[in-house]
Amino acid sequence: MLQQCLGPGASVSAVLRGLGARAVRRATAGPAALTGRWFGAAAVIAAECRALPVEPRNAFGVAAHRPTASAGDAPAAGRPAIGGGWIGYLSYPDGARATTRHTGLPPAAGAWTDSVLVLDTGGCWWWESLTDARCPSDIAALTAHTDDGGAPGPDWSVDWHRPDETRHRRNVTACLEAIAAGEIYQACVCTAFTGRFAGSPLGFFADATAATTPLRAAYIDGPGGAVASLSPETFLSRSGDRVESSPIKGTAPLTAPPGALRRSVKDVAENIMIVDLVRNDLGRVAATGSVRARRLLEVQRAPGVWHLVSTVAATLRPGTADADLIAAAFPPASVTGTPKARARDLLDGWENRPRGVYCGTVGMLSPAAGLELNVAIRTVEFRPDGEAVLGVGGGITADSDPESEWQECLDKAASIVGLVPSCITGDAHPVIPAR
Repeated sequence: MLQQCLGPGASVSAVLRGLGARAVRRATAGPAALTGRWFGAAAVIAAECRALPVEPRNAFGVAAHRPTASAGDAPAAGRPAIGGGWIGYLSYPDGARATTRHTGLPPAAGAWTDSVLVLDTGGCWWWESLTDARCPSDIAALTAHTDDGGAPGPDWSVDWHRPDETRHRRNVTACLEAIAAGEIYQACVCTAFTGRFAGSPLGFFADATAATTPLRAAYIDGPGGAVASLSPETFLSRSGDRVESSPIKGTAPLTAPPGALRRSVKDVAENIMIVDLVRNDLGRVAATGSVRARRLLEVQRAPGVWHLVSTVAATLRPGTADADLIAAAFPPASVTGTPKARARDLLDGWENRPRGVYCGTVGMLSPAAGLELNVAIRTVEFRPDGEAVLGVGGGITADSDPESEWQECLDKAASIVGLVPSCITGDAHPVIPAR
């Protein structure tokens, strides 16, 4: 496998805009991107990647038959070699009632790439290829420019509309009644902002990631539509036989002191219940006695909010395929509830629209570096008919208050629906609406 050092240079958003313009000039597919923290790097970008629909059961399963890195390949810059792989998404498996009215993107889509641009955590760009192909000169040139800070990006706009507040409160109340009746302990009740979109989805993603720097952001585009995931949450991270999942449960606005979140009985209970569910999910494919909560109830900052984050780790049983791991844990625990099956059934009846890619997963399977997937929250679907959809929601426990749960939805969406495009300001930034 080839690892070619390109040196320090342009920002991730500038490289994405440059690759988008290159795709238009050459009439080729545009880029797919993972930014924030992926495989030990700050960004992984496939220069040309057109996401095509696949059967959901085949998502993140095609890389097993592709070339792998040789045993002699040395990692660059102290991180795993990546080289290439399958980048795509897998939608939340909406129930039968939701599926009949689904008008969104294909349930699963993605594409294989033999080569990727990688930005290491020290700010150096690399070109990596599973086939030893060197970086095209025009792509290398895009990473070299450093005077991109004020350059406007592709034009875009979204006219956002709030969800139905009354319906969401009613669904939260129904969930509280189900908890009181002993049917479930917790469920993640969701709704969605909708809007009319114009312009470039890639421009939106470049601006949004520059403004909010999410930990597990991802972008994928194809004839079925585009996905811009600004997620802070890790669903699965696998290297060899080791796997981790870092569920987020517990949220407070950045205006609140972070310590208050750790002292919140409701938020702590919400997190602990989902940690137990993740332990159960991973336990289905883990070696006996290997499942551990490695970190518990850490307060972390995300765009617009504080979150409680825990990390569960496990050693997989010998011979466990990536498809087996995904089947055991999907959909992610933090966006379902406990018990998982009953919570999903009730959610299917309460929510008025399919979740689609929201609450599913976006990420990459590399034969060299392993599997890394986000939880597709703070995720915008850009549909071919010009509709944009941003799902939001929160975990409901016995201590939940419908008013507070509605405000939590607004807090989570604020940094996205308030984003101002750089083509207008020259410097993308979120304008946070007043509480």
